[in-house]
Amino acid sequence: MGKGFYISKTLAVVGILLAAASIATIIALAVVYSNEKAKNIESVTPTGDPATTGDTATTGDPATTGDTAPTKPSSTTSPPQKPWNKFRLPDSLKPLDYDVKLWPRLTPNTDGLYNFTGESTVIFECVKATSLILIHSKKLNLTEQAQLSGYAGSTPPAITDSWMEKETEFLVIQLDSNLEAGKTYSLLTRFVGELADDLAGFYRSEYMEDGVKKIVATTQMQAADARKSFPCFDEPAMKARFNITLIHEPDRVALSNSPVQMTTQETLEGKLMNITVFQPTAKMSTYLLAFIVSDFKFIENMSGDVLIRIWARQKAIVHGQGDYALNVTGPILKYFESYYNTTYPLPKSDQIALPDFNAGAMENWGLITYRETALLYDPHVSSTSNKERVVTVIAHELAHQWFGNLVTVRWWNDLWLNEGFASYVEYLGADYAEPSWNIKDLMVLNDVHRVFAVDALASSHPLSSKEDEINTPAEISELFDAISYSKGASVLRMLSVFLTEDVFVKGLRTYLNEFQYNNTVYQDLWDHLQRAVDSSGVSLPHKVEDIMNRWTLQMGFPVVTINTTTGQVTQKHFLVDPDSVVNRTSPFNYIWYVPISWTKLENAQPQYWLDQTTGTNDNMKTTETDWLLANINCTGYFRVNYDRENWNKLLQQMESNYTVIPVINRAQLIDDAFNLARAGYIPTTLALDTTKYLSKDVEYMPWESAIDNLGYFSLMFDRTEVNGPMQAYLRKQVTPLFDYYENLTSNWTALPPGHTQQYNQINAVSVACKNGVKKCQELASSLYQEWMDNPSVNPIEPNLRTSIYCSAISTGGAAEWDFGWEMFKNATIATEADKLRSALSCATQPWILNRYLEYSLQADKIRKQDATSTIVYIAGNVVGQSLAWDFIRSQWNTIFNQYGGGSFSFSSLINGVTQRFSSEFELKQLEQFQKDNAEVGFGSGTRALEQALERTRANIKWLSENKASVLDWFKRESL
Repeated sequence: MGKGFYISKTLAVVGILLAAASIATIIALAVVYSNEKAKNIESVTPTGDPATTGDTATTGDPATTGDTAPTKPSSTTSPPQKPWNKFRLPDSLKPLDYDVKLWPRLTPNTDGLYNFTGESTVIFECVKATSLILIHSKKLNLTEQAQLSGYAGSTPPAITDSWMEKETEFLVIQLDSNLEAGKTYSLLTRFVGELADDLAGFYRSEYMEDGVKKIVATTQMQAADARKSFPCFDEPAMKARFNITLIHEPDRVALSNSPVQMTTQETLEGKLMNITVFQPTAKMSTYLLAFIVSDFKFIENMSGDVLIRIWARQKAIVHGQGDYALNVTGPILKYFESYYNTTYPLPKSDQIALPDFNAGAMENWGLITYRETALLYDPHVSSTSNKERVVTVIAHELAHQWFGNLVTVRWWNDLWLNEGFASYVEYLGADYAEPSWNIKDLMVLNDVHRVFAVDALASSHPLSSKEDEINTPAEISELFDAISYSKGASVLRMLSVFLTEDVFVKGLRTYLNEFQYNNTVYQDLWDHLQRAVDSSGVSLPHKVEDIMNRWTLQMGFPVVTINTTTGQVTQKHFLVDPDSVVNRTSPFNYIWYVPISWTKLENAQPQYWLDQTTGTNDNMKTTETDWLLANINCTGYFRVNYDRENWNKLLQQMESNYTVIPVINRAQLIDDAFNLARAGYIPTTLALDTTKYLSKDVEYMPWESAIDNLGYFSLMFDRTEVNGPMQAYLRKQVTPLFDYYENLTSNWTALPPGHTQQYNQINAVSVACKNGVKKCQELASSLYQEWMDNPSVNPIEPNLRTSIYCSAISTGGAAEWDFGWEMFKNATIATEADKLRSALSCATQPWILNRYLEYSLQADKIRKQDATSTIVYIAGNVVGQSLAWDFIRSQWNTIFNQYGGGSFSFSSLINGVTQRFSSEFELKQLEQFQKDNAEVGFGSGTRALEQALERTRANIKWLSENKASVLDWFKRESL
């Protein structure tokens, strides 16, 4: 699944620097979605007499929104040792085939509710004799008692009792005797469910087109919401084949994982309806199922024998917004067929852009679902970062079609392997589609550096958890975080480098070939990579599993310190607050096997492995004239510190001729220095010194690294007297860059030629405008005013729109904000709406920001999928931060309960609203917030809240230790 809370390059730049001018956007790390915390077990009552319609899907309206069953439980609270009180399925039954028929009602019933009716028959094998059937069911009302039948000659026992166990989300069926091991049976259920707008399971998406409200029935099953669509064995290891049938109006189109087998028509409940039957799926997990009913249109082409279709709202297709996605899908698909050495296993690849979708995208096998911003692109409106977003998300989801779908992890504790792998190879697929972009380099900024911030906390967690530690849907949801995605990608990138890409791919191919259509654990991949190593002649100091266990089974990462005087090399668990208490023990005592690439001056040296706390490499000693640089191109997942003399030599080299140091390592030196300073390894002023040369550098990656790290200074100091000198320094440094791009683009009339050049143009404009460069602010105000004077013609180049919008709204008033709001409401493509939605948070009037906060929880104004990021944008504004904090504290119960399930990312919200916290008063408020809402809960934000508390304590300490020296440095260097 693609990352949900995505921040474009433009929005990220605006966000980091806004605080320097009293307006900052907080970037929350990518969390895909969250589920509501499990509630206490409730007793349920049976439904009334079942309504049936023969062989068609069950009709009728849900009596309640909870789960019901035709028989009552024998007691209201079951003893905790009973199987139905555990969240995991027993190993007694194994599904083989499902026949599922669903009828989504796209008009409300007399109670104003949308619902769907359905019936499902699952054929399952009894693996171990048992008199109990547990099958997942969530918020479904059974309209008659489940029916158990024999299959292939077996004789079924009689059902003696059945009920819904709400906390563990099971339909419990007790039998009068055992099912026989080795025999197969079938279970039929008929049910009604609500087609809610909660973005989970089988749900409803709404949008307006030509003044008409249109309804889409669509799905999001991952991780544990297939059970909300029909009763099923809803765990990834429970693979089966699915026969899907959808009933829908004749003017709608039905889609599912497989191609249509046949469509017939029948009069049901007095209406002529289409009955669309799909071909049986491949053997697959429930979380990869998808079915959709809409009036969308499509464009198509063929990639070999594979049909590729891009689906979206009719106007989006007519306006060509799906063309770019169609053009890159075929080449990326072909690339991955070659990379995996395995033919794409399905006859089609449908990709659909949904108006309401909480994740970035979802890799449903053969029917991939996307947010509109992740699939649709309009070259006249969308920015370069929007284009990159489309191609990388498509590559991510297509990578999953093999790694995740064809071969699937056995349980969610190994989620990182699915998502980390896709997050790594998405850069390879995108690079194949857009070879001129050099996009693979950007992984260092987008993933490695960003996840370092989370993984340097004592409250971080290992990539791979023990299977018995992950049980509930909320615990599963917590795994969809930056660690699983970005750290997973980073350590796999490191692995592919020290193995060599050829050996890595060789092991990957045999792994996929052996386990296709089955499930694995992470050790299976290490085994196949070891075989590839053994057959290739690559020399490693330890076995692949031994090396990688240290990166996957213990949290965090090391800082490697190299003393160029003695040649001593040491490692230590890096913590941004070295005084924080690490409560999680490590089986390896926080020692890693570290592959260190390095150079002396520009001369590459043999790789050095540090596999203990301290080592010595005499070759790493330097003379007075040479310097040492380690972790070339930042391929290793660790930070590097040096003795002070070597740091000074590197700083002198950047001042005299920075091009000698590779561009990625210039970004790395800045990022390492700032974070080492935060942790007390080097003086903060040394870190600031790494930015002094930037007035000469026009490359994107070093500037982006500096902006990202100075963003932390903005968060800490934008409410203090440091802010003025800090802005003066930034004006001094950015003015040459602003002038460079003004000349390169012929006074902002042309695009810079390169991909990263366009990104650094955004940096130049954003930093300049937010820090008071007069000609930048005048440019922004004049362009925005020109647009206000003629709303039908937007004169602002798409790449610069977020920066220009934000600057104009921040320096303007209600008129500028109201105009932006109207343009937001009338935007015809989601990428433009997102730019405006971000910029609207830049207002400096508290009453406007309070009004905007109220809008964020009104689904007719801000879509539920965008509620989190809207509040976080407002919190990023120094004026809005306290307003947003007060808002979520007062609204937490509403936010948690009404925006629960798949529609609200509590982790992103907590991270975003608290990142500026740096005082004892704010720490006490945060601790009180934790106490006040303990009963309500925090869902997938539970870990994020602990991280916020830890981060706040570290900020308090850092601020007290560094404020005076930082103020002096900015005063001196801004002259």
